[in-house]
Amino acid sequence: MSQTQAAHQQRQGIGRLFRLRQEIPAGISSAAGFVVPVTLLFLWWLITSLGVVKPLFLPSPGAVLEEGWRQLSEGILVSDASVSIYRILIGWSAATIVAVPVGILMGNFRIIESALEPLISTVRYMPVVALIPLSILWAGIGDLQKVLILFLATFFQQSLMIMDNVKNIDRNLIRAGQTLGFSNFEILYRIILPAALPGIWDTFRITIGWTWTFLVVAELVAASEGLGRRIMDAQRYLATDTILFGTLFIGIMGLLTDYLFKKSGRVLFRWNNQSR
Repeated sequence: MSQTQAAHQQRQGIGRLFRLRQEIPAGISSAAGFVVPVTLLFLWWLITSLGVVKPLFLPSPGAVLEEGWRQLSEGILVSDASVSIYRILIGWSAATIVAVPVGILMGNFRIIESALEPLISTVRYMPVVALIPLSILWAGIGDLQKVLILFLATFFQQSLMIMDNVKNIDRNLIRAGQTLGFSNFEILYRIILPAALPGIWDTFRITIGWTWTFLVVAELVAASEGLGRRIMDAQRYLATDTILFGTLFIGIMGLLTDYLFKKSGRVLFRWNNQSR
């Protein structure tokens, strides 16, 4: 093979990586996921090692790791993480239990969509932080108040997304069910729900990520434990290594949750994998 042909094949290989919706080898996909984080980590280490920024404003990666090890060895990290995960699961699950039927009904019945969408669309733009004083009045300062904040942060977005998941189903499938004489319930149960489930599962994956982002807000008031509470306490003493470690740890927990939803979705909805 001549050098010209080899160079041409190499250009074609690189071009395949940038084709629309083109699958790429798993090894290249995994490597691409590491390149950006490793590059940023290296730049972070370089900047702090050269003393470009004072440690008070940006601690080194080593200092953040030391803080993480301290929290782990003293049992602080496990205690905080278990409390926060408990609040996330309860808040997100409560929002999901309500949002799924509401979203499905809105997606299938125009009258329910007309009645609820203006209200839900309005409330979803309200800043959850502004509702903290009211949430304390309604639910006190215990776990219920934190769960309520996580519920409010998740429910409204989630119900609208589920409505869209349901509405995006091919109408021909519904017409086929009507032609076969199915009742509304049978069309919902046998056609709409199976067709919408992969999209609804993706909505679950996205919205639990949002719930994680509101954890610090939820644990802002009167919390004695939790990852968000640890970050807020560190803010008072300018403990930037604790702030960075807590933020990164929440990000990693969110990433793991996302990964679990993706993997389980591929197993549960194998028939849908080729269409994505």
